Amino acid sequence: MPLDSTPSPSEPSERYFDWAATAIPDEEILRESLEESLSFWQNPSSAHSGGKSAKVALDEARKKCAAAFGARAENIFFTSGGTEANHIPLLSILNRPERGEILFSSIEHPSMREMAMELKHCGFTVRQIPCDKNGIVSAQSVRECLGNETLFVGVMAVNNETGAIQPIGEIAEMLDEFYEGRRRPKFHVDCVQALGKIPLDLSRHSIDSAAASAHKIRGPRGIGILYLKNPIEPFLRGGGQEAGIRSGTENVFGALAFEKCLERYAGNSIAEKNRAQEILTSEFIKKLSTIKSCTIIPPARAENPIDTNFSPWIVQASFEGIPGNVMLRALDSKGFSISTGSACSSKKASRPVLEAMGIGKDLRENSVRFSFGPTTTANAMDALFEEVKKICGQFSV
Repeated sequence: MPLDSTPSPSEPSERYFDWAATAIPDEEILRESLEESLSFWQNPSSAHSGGKSAKVALDEARKKCAAAFGARAENIFFTSGGTEANHIPLLSILNRPERGEILFSSIEHPSMREMAMELKHCGFTVRQIPCDKNGIVSAQSVRECLGNETLFVGVMAVNNETGAIQPIGEIAEMLDEFYEGRRRPKFHVDCVQALGKIPLDLSRHSIDSAAASAHKIRGPRGIGILYLKNPIEPFLRGGGQEAGIRSGTENVFGALAFEKCLERYAGNSIAEKNRAQEILTSEFIKKLSTIKSCTIIPPARAENPIDTNFSPWIVQASFEGIPGNVMLRALDSKGFSISTGSACSSKKASRPVLEAMGIGKDLRENSVRFSFGPTTTANAMDALFEEVKKICGQFSV
């Protein structure tokens, strides 16, 4: 049965609520892309006719991917995923003779936060930009952290734990105004969770670089995109593929699949899909709020379930007296898949994003993330709520 159609309640995908960690693969797209790539199995960097044909296929996929980002083909570089696409612009500052300041938001994904902190050992000053209690980083907050030695600013577009949408356009405009007539720091945006959830026209703003990953929009793992407004001097070197930005034999299958997923899941229908999901998510939040032990994070979201400052595809909630990992296991035993936060930091007890929001220790430890996708149905969300309610009732006895 194609995954694009609505699954029956007995289907495992019907009880999958961890889309922010990875999306259920679109089998049709993956099979079609694999079949196509078998015709272009040669190395795209080879000079023979087979290699040239593979290069043509790769470049055609690049053009189509670029269109989805409002960019030109020469702005798009294929990587191994979102983590590498975050690392490349950040590590490029190691080529600079001076050792200035790196700023990144307090809600960043570990791939940005952990890498930035490592650069302290290379002589850089590293500071976090604070967020407000709703997990939103304002342009003013960024402005207050800027200085003459700031070289790099990183703010993600949509937070992977709370779904908070960041004012990326406002931040970009503020940077232009603040540094008018002076050298401006590079502005990098992690768009991994934003892809397919909010419109992304990177050419409209002064964004220097951005990261995206295919497996968040039902594509394969192992393929990402790095958008670069202008060329950079990469720190890591190799065979010179991807115009020297990202060396390594190109993943033609991944590029073909990414292009098709962008067309299907990140096209012009985003607004329509968001409106439909907003209705489902607002009802889910309202129902969760009827459980006495439940706290929606941030609490303001419970007061306004349809809040355009948040992606309707992610909900964070905490349940008094039930540690997050216990709720996860209890739901897992009934076939429901959720998470306690970023999958990339699931083995760590700390919750830096919630801590940055000023969320108390107990709420942090008891919080879980529900995330939805294109095949999530109203019936499935109702079934999830009923099971959560049942578990909460068992713990309140």
